[in-house]
Amino acid sequence: MTKLDQLTALLKEAPDEVFIQPHNVPDPDAIASSFGLQHLLKQRGITAEIVYESELEKANSTKMLEIFAINLHLSREIETLGREDWTVLVDVQKGNSNVTDLVTDEVAVIDHHEYMRNQDYKFEDVRPEVGACSTIIAHYYIENNLAIPGNVATALLYGIFMDTDNLTRGTSELDIDMFYQLYARTDIGLINELKGNQISKGDLIDYAQAFQSVEIYGELGFLYLDNCNDSLLGAASDIITTIAGVNIVVAYSPRESGIKFSTRSINKKIKANELVRYILAGVGFGGGHENMAGGFLPVENLGKDKSLHTFIRHKAITFLEKSE
Repeated sequence: MTKLDQLTALLKEAPDEVFIQPHNVPDPDAIASSFGLQHLLKQRGITAEIVYESELEKANSTKMLEIFAINLHLSREIETLGREDWTVLVDVQKGNSNVTDLVTDEVAVIDHHEYMRNQDYKFEDVRPEVGACSTIIAHYYIENNLAIPGNVATALLYGIFMDTDNLTRGTSELDIDMFYQLYARTDIGLINELKGNQISKGDLIDYAQAFQSVEIYGELGFLYLDNCNDSLLGAASDIITTIAGVNIVVAYSPRESGIKFSTRSINKKIKANELVRYILAGVGFGGGHENMAGGFLPVENLGKDKSLHTFIRHKAITFLEKSE
């Protein structure tokens, strides 16, 4: 019995409606994965709506909805959402800071991030070694010998593109295999259209302001962004790693509830997830992949007697010195 067989057998026992929930502020990989899974479940006779929290921030995420006619619903817009409904979490796990705990029962999870812990799911497929959640969904199609519609294949391919940074970051053999399986079924013209809509004019202004704050210490770069969205924080981190000599990045940005972090590392000896955990040890929480991770420092834990910028730089530089 395949993973898809197990999941569909479970969901057919749902007492009421079935929903698919990606992480808050869904990015292209989360959107593509949810869309691909929705189509798979429909083929197996299960109707599932995609429900999420927080408005989309990235221009390419919004463009995906338009190009592929994907219907995402904010949870507050679904009047029937209730305790008897079942939810499949996609590209996220319970307890993560970027997913809202809805009233529904989260019975299943499909994700490619670090395994957080047993959350009493009735079904789980968590593969931290995989670079994109879209890869896992594509594999469901292939291992079950199911036809992949062109729009689904294109969305999944784009999801893999984005989360692996064009197959250069955290890429597994399965990512590469699914990439080639999808490529023959993909409309490359739509991929190019999406790649031409990755940032908005407003993002450009934010980028310009943010890059003025960059400070570099050896191979370590720091970036402070004032009130930016989560997607811009990660994208800006990626850009900083392209600076000659910069292999590790710590980017951070204020929110009303605290400080959001994004870390990147292309130094094989320095793991981005370990770095962010070290910085936030005892005051916040973080996690992710070895090459890209994120974290959060709650406002109540912000030290009032010392500079946030000094604190972050001291912790990051200390981590690197200990790692050496």
